[in-house]
Amino acid sequence: MPEITDEFILSLFSNNKTREKAFEMLLKKYQKHIYYNARRIVTIHDDADDVTQNVCIKIWKNLDKFRGDSSLKTWITRICVNEALTFIEKKKRLLNLDDDTYNDFLLKTHDDFSTVTPGQIEQFMQEEIAKLPPKQRAVFTMRYYDETPYAEMSKIFDTSESALKASYHFAAEKIKKNISERLTF
Repeated sequence: MPEITDEFILSLFSNNKTREKAFEMLLKKYQKHIYYNARRIVTIHDDADDVTQNVCIKIWKNLDKFRGDSSLKTWITRICVNEALTFIEKKKRLLNLDDDTYNDFLLKTHDDFSTVTPGQIEQFMQEEIAKLPPKQRAVFTMRYYDETPYAEMSKIFDTSESALKASYHFAAEKIKKNISERLTF
């Protein structure tokens, strides 16, 4: 079965009679992408579910305003990243935690990272990624796991490619350093 194009989904969405069907198609195509991007930023499964639901609501409410300045996937990812970062800020305020304390909280209350990926080094990596500041975590995971081009991330984060490259570089160096320290016996 051929892949349903974004253009087809958008054309169906523009018609009130086929709007709900178009949205179902969009979710079928992008829901996993939304969830995994959210999960990599917020790290906790239940939080990622909440973010995913919020993103889907925002897409439903705003899809008719999509201008096509970027791809639909980039537009959805931008909504997801912003929603995940906003979710973290709200949660930190609710728990009355600063960035470092929140990262400690995440490491104590996160889902068991060993179930996400096999192997102790991968577990260390997941823990080190969770320690990164939220925006840096988002940049790192999008580039490392999804190989998102810097040009696309520039549209998502509304910042320069060079700033994103620097953020990714610093995150990667921090992760490498901390993992190698953990592996030194």
